[in-house]
Amino acid sequence: MRASSPPTGRSALVIINPVSGPGRRAVDACSVQAREVLARGGFDVQVRVTTAPGDARQMSAKALGDGVSRVVAWGGDGTLNEVGSALAFSKVPMAIVPGGSGNGLARDLGIPLDARPALELAATGGVRVIDAGQIDQNLFFNVAGVGLDAAIAERLASPHACRGLPGYVQATLAELLRYQACSYVIVTASGRMERRAWFIAVANSPQYGNGAQIAPAARVDDGRLDLVVVEPQPLGRLLRRVPAFFRGSLAPAEGLHMAQVDEATIMSEAAIRYHVDGEPRLGGSAIHVRVRPRALHVISR
Repeated sequence: MRASSPPTGRSALVIINPVSGPGRRAVDACSVQAREVLARGGFDVQVRVTTAPGDARQMSAKALGDGVSRVVAWGGDGTLNEVGSALAFSKVPMAIVPGGSGNGLARDLGIPLDARPALELAATGGVRVIDAGQIDQNLFFNVAGVGLDAAIAERLASPHACRGLPGYVQATLAELLRYQACSYVIVTASGRMERRAWFIAVANSPQYGNGAQIAPAARVDDGRLDLVVVEPQPLGRLLRRVPAFFRGSLAPAEGLHMAQVDEATIMSEAAIRYHVDGEPRLGGSAIHVRVRPRALHVISR
């Protein structure tokens, strides 16, 4: 879908997460660059730096109340989740400067991975409206997941975790060696199924990041969520699917169930650990998933 021309705006808040991604970024240099590029685009610019989880959401909510015309999120999918959750269902758009380990949503939206061209797009790009997913009261804009997916997210959320693709591979291998599959009941409009699963991914966009596409058919603006159930399987079969995982050609097969849904209920005997855009959460023994169409305005090409 081609982005429309952006509404005229005069003020921009840039929120920088200095610790997302592979290494700590130089905040002063980032601030100068953001002010310079966005000022050339005609914006009065404020810069705020996060120091703790939840800061980006609070800063965005305040900016929304103050009448800012766009918010620039400089960080990873977790930072984007906080900013997007605050701006959702308003007309104030979120612009993205990718600064995370995987940058899944940014990659899907075609946002440049380098800061300067991403800032230039933040100043001059058009507005696109995308969907959100929701698990219980938590919104997500890229991918959410239950089970092994959530265990990996929890490991990566540790302050001492290795970042980037090597960190993701390390965390995945570590969890695979210890993780025990769980039994789930999944209820959708198509019916009820019982599965023993390593994990259940719920995707609004195709990829976790770094090109790893768990739901190649997912689209951020199709009004649906893609549900992917991965059952326990021999290591050899799993390894044979890795190339398709990175090529974007995963398809339903033995031990791999895929479906598009508007909503679903996932039930288990124990409390369900899940993540939204890589941010760990703990639910009850049943969680409710649904799509929220046209939830967020984003700056895009």
